Amino acid sequence: MFKLTSLNLNGLRSAATKGVADWVAELAPDCICMQEIRVQASDIEGRFEEMAGLKGHFHFAEKKGYAGTAIYTRHAPSDVVVGWGDTEFDAEGRYLELRFDTPKRKLSIISCYFPSGSSGEERQAAKFRFLKGFFPHLNALKREREFILCGDINIAHKEIDLKNWRGNQKNSGFLPEERAWMTKLLDAGADGAGLVDVYRMLKPETTGDAYTWWSNRGQAYANNVGWRLDYHLATPKLAALAREEQIFKTIKFSDHAPITVDYDFQI
Repeated sequence: MFKLTSLNLNGLRSAATKGVADWVAELAPDCICMQEIRVQASDIEGRFEEMAGLKGHFHFAEKKGYAGTAIYTRHAPSDVVVGWGDTEFDAEGRYLELRFDTPKRKLSIISCYFPSGSSGEERQAAKFRFLKGFFPHLNALKREREFILCGDINIAHKEIDLKNWRGNQKNSGFLPEERAWMTKLLDAGADGAGLVDVYRMLKPETTGDAYTWWSNRGQAYANNVGWRLDYHLATPKLAALAREEQIFKTIKFSDHAPITVDYDFQI
């Protein structure tokens, strides 16, 4: 089995003080994709190059203390792709792709951190720019290789993906345009990208147990007033190999829960 985990950290240094390395050692994934690491290369040196025996690869944001992605892996990649070719969002450290190619296959594991639009109209406009450019990138990537993208997508796709869906229809993360983008991404028809939402494939009707993010306001976590924002998005061939998922709700390194999927293949 190939054990693949995704986790938004809200800061690698903060998560380190909360024992993330010990937890990763206990979980023993083959790969863990991290988002919002909020560090620079100088912060990594001598401290975070490895974690629990896994080798780290990073995409840092130019702005200090902001965004950034990482992948820690048990297996050496054949290639590392930092950024997806968009100047605006590559500067924010939002995309890291490790390739594990052999003469018989092309396979990528991707850590991606989608923008949030919750801070206002300016960032929501940036989020829409990201979505517009990212769709054709994923569509083109799917035509040439198999991949699993793990990440904080910052979109709850359907009503079962958040507690208060009625009251959030005009809020970032559950806007009609964002949900339509996800629907198109998962559409296997001629206009869609044909990717698979792996968690929903395994758990098509789960509601409260599916949430991966809770607001820090009020008693959202205690009352499980959550959203499903963290995904595994896979090409159909790899998605078909998914066997078991687990969302670690009691693990609190940040306001996101880690999500792990076991796939029936090996690198």
